Amino acid sequence: MASATSSPMPSSGKTPHPMPLLKPLRSWLNTRSVKDPKQARRLAQLIPSQCPFARDITLFGHLVAQIPPLCKLNPLYEELMALRFRALCYLVDECGEDVSAFI
Repeated sequence: MASATSSPMPSSGKTPHPMPLLKPLRSWLNTRSVKDPKQARRLAQLIPSQCPFARDITLFGHLVAQIPPLCKLNPLYEELMALRFRALCYLVDECGEDVSAFI
């Protein structure tokens, strides 16, 4: 019988991420650099600035159901937001563009 002080996983100070299968995709998204204005604009347009999933479902003018924002349940949410931020920063810093249309 194992003692209460022993742990099945080694302690590294960090909590393990809940979905290790997505680690390669997370790493790929985190290492993407934006070096092309066309690509940066496309990323800023495709990745929404706000959670698109929050919806009110109405029927004949009456609220039937509410779907809460589910962005935080997306396992790649933080990586996608960081990629969008890098794209917007590239457009402002390198291209001198106004990004208010993307916000």
